[in-house]
Amino acid sequence: MKAQVLHSYDPEMKQDVWVKEEEVPNPKLEKASDVIVKIGAAGVCRTDLHVIEGEWRHIQDPDDKLLPCVMGHENAGWIEEVGSDVEGFKKGDSVILHPIISGTNGTCLSCRKGLDTHAENGIFPGLNVKEGGYSELLKTSVRNLIKIPNTLTPKDVAPFSDAGLTAYRVAKKATRHLLPGENCVVIGAGGLGHIAIQCLKAMCAANIIIVEKSETALKHAMPLGGDHGVLIDGNEVERVMELTKGLGAEAVIDMVGEKGSTSMGLSMTKNTGSYYIVGYGEDIKIKSVDMIISERNIIGNLIGTWSELYELMELANKDLVRLSMQEYKLSEANKALHDLNNGLVKGRAVLVP
Repeated sequence: MKAQVLHSYDPEMKQDVWVKEEEVPNPKLEKASDVIVKIGAAGVCRTDLHVIEGEWRHIQDPDDKLLPCVMGHENAGWIEEVGSDVEGFKKGDSVILHPIISGTNGTCLSCRKGLDTHAENGIFPGLNVKEGGYSELLKTSVRNLIKIPNTLTPKDVAPFSDAGLTAYRVAKKATRHLLPGENCVVIGAGGLGHIAIQCLKAMCAANIIIVEKSETALKHAMPLGGDHGVLIDGNEVERVMELTKGLGAEAVIDMVGEKGSTSMGLSMTKNTGSYYIVGYGEDIKIKSVDMIISERNIIGNLIGTWSELYELMELANKDLVRLSMQEYKLSEANKALHDLNNGLVKGRAVLVP
């Protein structure tokens, strides 16, 4: 099968070619619960850029054994082959894949609790193993599959399996405490942010304040659920404080996590409020006494669980959440990655074999 292969890290992100199309062996069923999926679409995620630059290297590849590898952890497609124990799925079914495969077939305590993202010996295609969705076929487990509603196709939903799922999880956390008349700030309205805004709008009646450095992105995001838009121009904190009557927001969701967004986000968070960190790249710095006096919460967010992906599919099926996407051929993976790195992608980039 064809696949786009990463052979080396590029810490400076200056190489013209990051992935090359090659012929690689087709995946094979190994366990009775395995499923082979024909990839219909694979999302191109900013995490893939972090993989290329080696930011995950000390965690996922300390022994330099991962490369060469095939990236791609936002995957959807059609079932091609199923193991002998697989029930409820058959060849041709359209499915979306939860990205983390339990190394214990779902028998570890975290899996029993439904915390798929913290599964023991978790296998993360496109990140900590050599096989990912930048290819024509991918092996997964039946535990990771969710059937795609008939109203949608694989390329409509592929980025939901990470970007959408992460955005939904943080929105779900925030909406558990946000009341009508309260405020939620979303910093960054791009690939993840535009999804989170729609989830927030569908799940609560709080005021949504979008903070974004790009005027184009801000204009795109406002009709999706924004009540107020704030352009980052040096006065963004003051503007948010004005909109929240000088108190700050009960919830701040930071999709950026770098270039000063963490200190900005904390400055916008109301006393006793919650600052949700989703994007990453810099340290969060706050004096302990300030944390104590303000009683603010700092909450980390990883991708969501299998059940949360199911819930997100229900929102998508009701047309309450849509993806803004740019479509590329699988052979154009290198262009898609560079476009993303250069800020040229509106919404999410998707590879279609």
